[in-house]
Amino acid sequence: MRDYIDAAAFKEMILCADAALQANIQAINDLNVFPVPDGDTGTNMGLTINNAATELRKRDFDNVAAAADCVASAMLRGARGNSGVILSLLFRGIAKRLKGVDTAGTQDFAWAMNDGVEAAYKAVMKPAEGTILTVSRLASAAAGKAAKGGASLEDTLSAAIDAGELALEDTVNQNPVLKKAGVIDAGGKGYMVILKAILASLRGEMSSADQAAPAKEEKKPVFTAENVFVPEVNIFDTVYVVRKRDANVNLLPLRLYLDSIGDSLVINEDDEIFKVHVHTDIPGKALVESQKYGDLDVAKIENMRLQALDMLGGKQPNSTDILDGVERELEGQEDAAEADAQSEEPEEAAPEKEYGVVTVCAGKGLESLFLDLGADQVVTGGQTMNPSTDDILRAVKATPASTVFVFPNNKNIIMAAEQAVPLTEKNVIVMPTKTVPQGISALLNFNPDESEESLVGAMGDAIGKVHTAMITYAARDSDFGGHAIHAGEYLALLDGALIGSYTNIKTLFKELSWAFDDYHPEFITVYYGEDVRAEDANLAAATIEGNFPDAEVSVVEGGQPVYYYMISVE
Repeated sequence: MRDYIDAAAFKEMILCADAALQANIQAINDLNVFPVPDGDTGTNMGLTINNAATELRKRDFDNVAAAADCVASAMLRGARGNSGVILSLLFRGIAKRLKGVDTAGTQDFAWAMNDGVEAAYKAVMKPAEGTILTVSRLASAAAGKAAKGGASLEDTLSAAIDAGELALEDTVNQNPVLKKAGVIDAGGKGYMVILKAILASLRGEMSSADQAAPAKEEKKPVFTAENVFVPEVNIFDTVYVVRKRDANVNLLPLRLYLDSIGDSLVINEDDEIFKVHVHTDIPGKALVESQKYGDLDVAKIENMRLQALDMLGGKQPNSTDILDGVERELEGQEDAAEADAQSEEPEEAAPEKEYGVVTVCAGKGLESLFLDLGADQVVTGGQTMNPSTDDILRAVKATPASTVFVFPNNKNIIMAAEQAVPLTEKNVIVMPTKTVPQGISALLNFNPDESEESLVGAMGDAIGKVHTAMITYAARDSDFGGHAIHAGEYLALLDGALIGSYTNIKTLFKELSWAFDDYHPEFITVYYGEDVRAEDANLAAATIEGNFPDAEVSVVEGGQPVYYYMISVE
């Protein structure tokens, strides 16, 4: 039984935690209760901890302090979404407590857990109970009590897990939204997956070398026509190559979609092509979705169930190796891409002006609009694809100004942007824009001749005057606020609140217009997405204009994914 953690043990703990979280991403995502497509908790936490695992694999460490510092730094830069940022803060507090420590004993680690919780709570402006914060706080409190009572390190972690599990189960009673849906908190679930993997690693029950992870919940078995027992899994082993139409295309939305229809997903890419490997029951949909990002070059689809039956029957299973040459070529390209990704930290651009602007958005039209309005850098991201702290930091450093204003334009990106503030010598001011229309309005009120205080005030006032309507689709069946929502229905939201779900888009626009009436709008701007035709957008605008003949109604091609329409009401 271990009573201390050295550098090698700490490294192994995090690698095992990463493996466990990757295996549970979809289960964690499934706990998200709001039906809109979003940057789900499991995905964001998985990307955050995976950044740390990637850095850990590159080197060994002389002491636990160095290993913990590496993890904290990598998680901070790789943090995505609020859940990823909070996870990074939990480990930042741990690293601070273990600074200068060669090996961590039971009390060292218990205190470090507590320091992590304190760091997370301090960073959240309005901490909400029934979340990952609650679960981590009660788990660390139990660890501290056990350590103070003389428990071993393993028993201390076991006590933390027991308390954390009880706290997690109680989150359903602490959050009204969770209680209505009958689910536990997704972030808390992710934290417990990590804590359990850490203990399993210390006990020798789990090894990163074996890529071990908690087993996924097994699907019910089925019986084939030959009455041979075969597990029910995603049937088709699907591998294909797509030639990109845009070298800089963001594949994160595709990754999230493919992960939702299959498993064992791997995507590799270079500037010209990307290769996908996925197990799915619907390979045709995977191919169709991928062709939005380029031209299908070559594909291989094999029925794993039939292959298994052939093997059980003593037959040689059919297979095709037509992609072997492509795979060998990609391996070389992947090595080159990895070398590029590991390039040195970019230097900060020398200030050529007093103020600069970094903004976050997705969609060619919106990107062009922000640049036309004076933004220096545009970070690609938004709903379903939250950029990391490092993505935002690099854009800040590339901006040739001494003071840089950052517009996150999404409530789930604000915390990641705030984590970039202390990582640069530039003066970084994060404006709390929760939507793209708020960011556009703020930038319209950006006057570089004003003082910093006047700019913050003027842009803050502009943000407060913008109401934003979003039209998207229901990503999952849900009972939200007493309203039964079915996957695929149109969803209308106003300032984040659900207006309703509809099967008829015309009905949606009529009811949304009625909701606008409370604001007595003077200016209405309709930004239409990549899946909407210009003529349909103009018809939607005409419907709105008919209800507000005195308002100035504009139509702009935003090209944004996920949202068919984003509508600014001022």
